[in-house]
Amino acid sequence: MSRSAANGLRELLGSELKVVAAPMAGGPTTPALVLAAVEAGSTGFLAGGYLTAEALAEQLALVRSGTESFGVNLFASTPVPVDQAAYAAYRTALLPLAEQYGVELPAAPVEDDDHWCDKVDVLIEAAPPWVSFTFGLPDDAAAAALRRAGCTLVQTVTSAAEARAASDAGMDALVVQSAEAGGHWGTFTPERPPARLSLGDLVGAVRATTPGVPMLAAGGTGTRNDVRAALAAGADAVAVGTALLLTPEAGTNQAHRAGLMSDRGAPVTTHAFSGRPAGGLPNAFLAEYDGRAPLGYPALHHLTGPIRRAAAAQANPEHVNLWAGTGYRHATARPAAELLRELAGESRVGIGRHR
Repeated sequence: MSRSAANGLRELLGSELKVVAAPMAGGPTTPALVLAAVEAGSTGFLAGGYLTAEALAEQLALVRSGTESFGVNLFASTPVPVDQAAYAAYRTALLPLAEQYGVELPAAPVEDDDHWCDKVDVLIEAAPPWVSFTFGLPDDAAAAALRRAGCTLVQTVTSAAEARAASDAGMDALVVQSAEAGGHWGTFTPERPPARLSLGDLVGAVRATTPGVPMLAAGGTGTRNDVRAALAAGADAVAVGTALLLTPEAGTNQAHRAGLMSDRGAPVTTHAFSGRPAGGLPNAFLAEYDGRAPLGYPALHHLTGPIRRAAAAQANPEHVNLWAGTGYRHATARPAAELLRELAGESRVGIGRHR
């Protein structure tokens, strides 16, 4: 699909605003958050990452009971193999912390595909308007089946080269994500991360490479000025995530909320929690383990998971992944719809598109 720049992506998404709610896996994105975005006159993406197919279907049903205007994000099945010896050494280093929380760590690497096939089947059946992918391109069979179901396909990219690959694969639109974003950096090549360009520079490079493809910009957009700058650089719309983490509709756990409400300095890019590069705030876990972790996804995600879940249950921000982008200081506990309208430069209310 080729559209001229000006309003292409907003027309594609059916959004009245230039700002949409990004998917945040692991709990923060909820059906309530997606519906709040719709109420604002925008749209939102459910986060399919880490969910079972059954849980994804339940969330889809909840959102669809209120709107037909939404998307779903999946983690593409692109594992990063872990070195067995490095995994064993990292597990040994984590054992004192596991003992502190009274949890068991997997002795051998857990390598799975995040229920990829089952979740693709759910989306083929449900046919949400938009399906986006992170970590890599979907396989040809899945992409073709989703297109036949009527889904518009959106690809997360972190470089001009990835944008070209996505365009060549027939993706309908792009999410251009800079390293300023919180959570996982969606690079196709975590072992060879792309250059760390500012969001504006990255948007400009991608626009020059794929001039006719609708584009969402993502990364570090915590203020109206940030949104304005991304649009001026060539984006059609902006996806915000970190700014919504403290909203009442978000499912952000209490440990994560506590971390966001303290000034911990600039976010860092780490693979110590999951084995893939991700942006988060410094804490005691990273101070101890950031330089000791190998690459390896999803093996490290499953290895550190018991510790992170136990720390979250105790509302302890020191041993959970405090995913956050560079604009985290602008996150507030205001209603999501209000925040999205403000970021988009709008003050209207009651313009949502609930059924």
